[in-house]
Amino acid sequence: MPDLKGKHIVVAGAGMSGVAAANFCHSRGAHVSVSDTRPAKEIAGLAQLDPCIDLDCGGHTDSIFQHADLIILSPGIPLHVPVISRAMEAGIPVWGEIELASRFLRIPIIAITGTNGKSTVTSLCGHILQRCGEQVFIGGNIGTPLIEAVDGDYNVAVVELSSFQLESVTTFHPHVAVLLNISPDHLDRYADMRSYMQAKQRIFANQDVTDLMVWNQDDPQAVELVRGFPARSISFSSTKVVKEGLSLDLPSLLWRHGREEYRFDSNALRLQGLHNLENVMAALAACSGRGHAPARMWEAACEFSGLPHRMELVRTLNGVCWYNDSKGTNIGSVEKSLGGFDTPVTLIAGGKDKGGDYALLRPILIQKHPHLILLGAAAEKMAAAWGDICRITMVASMEEAVACAYQKTRAPGSVLLSPGCSSFDMFSSFAERGEVFAALVRNLE
Repeated sequence: MPDLKGKHIVVAGAGMSGVAAANFCHSRGAHVSVSDTRPAKEIAGLAQLDPCIDLDCGGHTDSIFQHADLIILSPGIPLHVPVISRAMEAGIPVWGEIELASRFLRIPIIAITGTNGKSTVTSLCGHILQRCGEQVFIGGNIGTPLIEAVDGDYNVAVVELSSFQLESVTTFHPHVAVLLNISPDHLDRYADMRSYMQAKQRIFANQDVTDLMVWNQDDPQAVELVRGFPARSISFSSTKVVKEGLSLDLPSLLWRHGREEYRFDSNALRLQGLHNLENVMAALAACSGRGHAPARMWEAACEFSGLPHRMELVRTLNGVCWYNDSKGTNIGSVEKSLGGFDTPVTLIAGGKDKGGDYALLRPILIQKHPHLILLGAAAEKMAAAWGDICRITMVASMEEAVACAYQKTRAPGSVLLSPGCSSFDMFSSFAERGEVFAALVRNLE
């Protein structure tokens, strides 16, 4: 466990995890500075920062970083930012908040990454273990910084990890590491797909033969990334029967657990759609090492109804179902969400482009043939990729998108908000975008 007393620590980025890390280091006796490129008046979380912590706002002052004993890097800041690169060249250690927390935690960690489904699987794992009587910390990229688990009364931590968070880990050692899937995302930050995949792969780097690795047999990239690691392997698949893990044999879910084999009725789940069956399999596999009876874990999984803004049914109006999938911020997520419909769909998409290849959605668009309503900064790029295969309406606001969908969608169709982009061109977060959409839908006559 590191001794932070008297150390000069710079926290780069005053977001939620940065503020939490700064407060923690200060509580351990460190001299802490928080540096952010934004002016102080634009940083919402400063009220939660201990007043004894120094602030460096409006830009990163190089001298502060050069004289640090340790730099804690927020996930929104890449390692190649010049002030961070110079510090690393000078031999100053750079950790993320996840790395910092893991060096103080003395409880096992279940870590979950992947392009899509992370939040659902993290929340479902937490729910299953809580219902089995455990004291569970649930956090990471899903909301609460992992550092807040250090002083809590928990016996296990379930943590969602983004590729950004995994970039800055060095000794982070989860007892269970889960890789759900890999599809193009964040290519506005990574030089290429290989760089993005390598960041995800770091979740396995420090595991040994006593640990557990959970992965998706149906994802070619996941199959490639898990090769060569020593941890015990458990997989899941919706297309084939696996030797150790979970498989789909509809309507049953087949679970091979040690020397035992169990079958559960998938119709008992409250979560709907093939992607959610995959999420359930991943969560059960991740929790399997905790020693609970499979039947009890299945019972807990059947209680779980999902997350806000992730394929959330807002209402049914005149026979048309309206779904809020605002958390669908990449192409792979939109593909999985569209794939769950067997009735006509009106898709509302668009937002801030993340560098993805929209042509990858063409096969599912040809299959489902939705009417597209596009908005935001990426709308023109999307229209260029799909204009020859779909009807497209361009709109200027979410209000206009909902009104247009209301006019054009008839029963037994559905309206799906699944943007395939980040929200930051028009909204502060995917949650705000989803809340605006849901409010507009509820107000329809």
